[in-house]
Amino acid sequence: MSELIAPIRTESPSGGTAVEQEFTFSKADFDKVRELIYERAGISLHAGKQAMVYSRLSRRLRETSHRSFASYLQWLQSHTGASGEAEWQEFINCLTTNLTSFFREDHHFHALADDLKARAGQNLRIWCSAASTGEEPYSIAMIVAEALGANASVRIMASDIDTKVLATAQRGVYDADSRGLTPQRLQRHFLRGKAGNAGLIRVKPELARLIEFRPFNLMSRDWALGEPFDIIFCRNVMIYFDAPTQRQVLQQMHRITRPGGLLYVGHSENFTDSRDLYRLRGKTIYQKA
Repeated sequence: MSELIAPIRTESPSGGTAVEQEFTFSKADFDKVRELIYERAGISLHAGKQAMVYSRLSRRLRETSHRSFASYLQWLQSHTGASGEAEWQEFINCLTTNLTSFFREDHHFHALADDLKARAGQNLRIWCSAASTGEEPYSIAMIVAEALGANASVRIMASDIDTKVLATAQRGVYDADSRGLTPQRLQRHFLRGKAGNAGLIRVKPELARLIEFRPFNLMSRDWALGEPFDIIFCRNVMIYFDAPTQRQVLQQMHRITRPGGLLYVGHSENFTDSRDLYRLRGKTIYQKA
């Protein structure tokens, strides 16, 4: 790790008055970050995100011993092989947003229970495409267990572009006072930590077995994800994409969804312009057209 660099005056990313910062970070640097994260992850960063970008990426500059963003970004683009790909992943991890909780937007989980019961007896496949730290896929798994029983023929794939949050999800360990969990669900689906682990809970093995975790980038050209899905959760992801990227992702999801399959999206996401792919069935729930 490099020594801390004394603050220096640099051009503000918005082109305004110079501000005091630890690293050189120009508007050209910010524009390059926006270009690279769009190419790699489909994320559209608007002009007001420069402070967030500086805050999140400055740690990478310290850990890679770079004295300016220009130097870091040039190094990032020129390095290939395992070390280069590893740093690209760190770059993406820094710039993704991971806001989640158990049973967030709970109306979806009431609807999911009904949808599962209507398909009882079928072999079902569910994809949680933005698993983050795991609260969402475990919430899905809890509904599966409650609606169909622990031995239901349901497989859940949980993916995320951010490998660090995905590792947290795979561990399945959370604070005992995590938001969204009722006392009944805590008792049924979690183990309480003791001694040094007091205050923590771990997902029970029988629930964890329902889920396969894997890293996945929605901008990937290879969507070979196995058998088609009956239900896809892609919530609060598309808000970070521009319209062409949203359409691209929806087309890919449509291709790997079974006839009549469902797409659950975030409360602020609307895809009425893609009626040829999905038609609105309920509150932020779409069905394959």
